[in-house]
Amino acid sequence: MSDTPFSLDDHLQRMRGAHRSQPMPAWPDRARRLQALEALVLQHRSEIAAAINADFGCRPHEETDLLEIYPSLSAIRHALARGRRWMKPRRRLADLLFLPASTELRPQPLGVIGIIVPWNYPLYLAIGPLVDALAAGNRAMIKMSEYTPRFSALFAELVGHHFAPDEVVVINGDAAVAQAFSSLPFDHLLFTGSTAVGRHVMRAAAANLTPVTLELGGKSPAIIGPDAHFERAVERIVFGKLVNAGQTCIAPDYVLLPRSRVGDFIAAARATVNRLYPEIGANAQYASIVSEAQYQRLIGLRDAAVAAGARAEILGSGSDPAQPRRLLPTLLIGVQDSMKVMHEEIFGPLLPVVGYDTLDQAIGYIAARPHPLALYLFERNRTAIEKVLSGTIAGGVTVNDTLYHIAQHKLPFGGIGPSGMGGYHGEAGFRTFSHAKPVMRQARLNGAGLLNPPYGARFRHMLDLLLKRG
Repeated sequence: MSDTPFSLDDHLQRMRGAHRSQPMPAWPDRARRLQALEALVLQHRSEIAAAINADFGCRPHEETDLLEIYPSLSAIRHALARGRRWMKPRRRLADLLFLPASTELRPQPLGVIGIIVPWNYPLYLAIGPLVDALAAGNRAMIKMSEYTPRFSALFAELVGHHFAPDEVVVINGDAAVAQAFSSLPFDHLLFTGSTAVGRHVMRAAAANLTPVTLELGGKSPAIIGPDAHFERAVERIVFGKLVNAGQTCIAPDYVLLPRSRVGDFIAAARATVNRLYPEIGANAQYASIVSEAQYQRLIGLRDAAVAAGARAEILGSGSDPAQPRRLLPTLLIGVQDSMKVMHEEIFGPLLPVVGYDTLDQAIGYIAARPHPLALYLFERNRTAIEKVLSGTIAGGVTVNDTLYHIAQHKLPFGGIGPSGMGGYHGEAGFRTFSHAKPVMRQARLNGAGLLNPPYGARFRHMLDLLLKRG
């Protein structure tokens, strides 16, 4: 579905009307929508992978299965298994002086959720928040990226087949449509994308007092500690950096490691690339950069760093003229803070390597910079691990691996500061897209009347008790 800015409000009003007619969907209705989403993914798995592959020029079906199909299905099934329990009111004890009253928090759907999807994982970053919104009983409008036109068109068609237009609708269009979309008075708006665009989205949402969840990027560090299993650390960093050719918001953006081991890292990274991706430039299991503009941006970051004194260590070999925009993995050695590559999110297979003399120095390096979306620590010493966890701030952390904290349904996923605000996934997402409505139930026999006027001696006595115990 391709929409002009003038038709977006019609979609929103239709969904608002449907929400008013069913403000608190029962679990069977929510489960039916989640099952429809599961069927959409399962029945069209090969079409989805083919469309994403066509948009990228080359995106291995295996990576789409691992990084988009699997987590989408896993999120749906997690919500189906637990959503009924999430819906139940959470009982609370009333304050002592108000007993025997009872209190509860009753989860209530917000209404219509807006979801803005980026191009790098167009299926999972649409379905992930959609699962949470549907489990919470909401309806959703989804703005897909114009940079994945084939998949975006396919997804709009599939959603139209599996959902009523007042349940879920997909919006396609250019930047003007995206701007109009973010300006709609949603009941909640979730945006995944760059920090720069996130500022514009938040500004547009503020005009309507629309609450936002922003999943942004930033420069996610990987620390190799003094007592790390070094070869294992290098392998997991290379894996986290090269799936989807580094076009992952939580990919390691730079590496901090003991200065004496920089040479070892280069050798181990080269061996790992050759093992995981033989002839990587011609390897169909290595993704292309999504667009010529993104490809040229990465080339510019690399060349500017080299011109300013960094050394580029190219890993792997091979080329395939039939596969456009293949960028060989490149380590950047001797980088300086003044280089653009060190203060801009890379979002590609370039990896700066920064040496440190002490672990405290590495912690200070991270603490002095904007809070990252993810942090990766490789270390076996528990005291050192605790020092890093206590001394740094990040949206999420994986110890002795990369990426996989995002796949834990019982952990919220989100950033902090420049890397985002709010979180979702699993029950945390259900809570994000719900209003926890406080309810107090007064008992038939209660002492509230003791505080009624006229304010005489009895009132003053009760007030003295409240002030002493409150």
